[in-house]
Amino acid sequence: MRTYKDQINFFGKIIENARLAHDLSREELAQELQLRGIIVDRSYIYRIEKQKSIIKDYELVAIAKILDIDINNYKNDF
Repeated sequence: MRTYKDQINFFGKIIENARLAHDLSREELAQELQLRGIIVDRSYIYRIEKQKSIIKDYELVAIAKILDIDINNYKNDF
């Protein structure tokens, strides 16, 4: 599997920190995504946060909107 700096995804920890800051459970985040037509469950959110799963671009955009993450703030990290 391809990695970047030995990570499967870059945003996992960022998502987890933002989710906790918004006081959302993984289940609640999964439900918010489902309302937007992205069918995931809490275990998938766990795998993303723990960098065990690749996140799709449309999932990242939806999660960023839900958690108020400005993806542009991280463009210099690459």
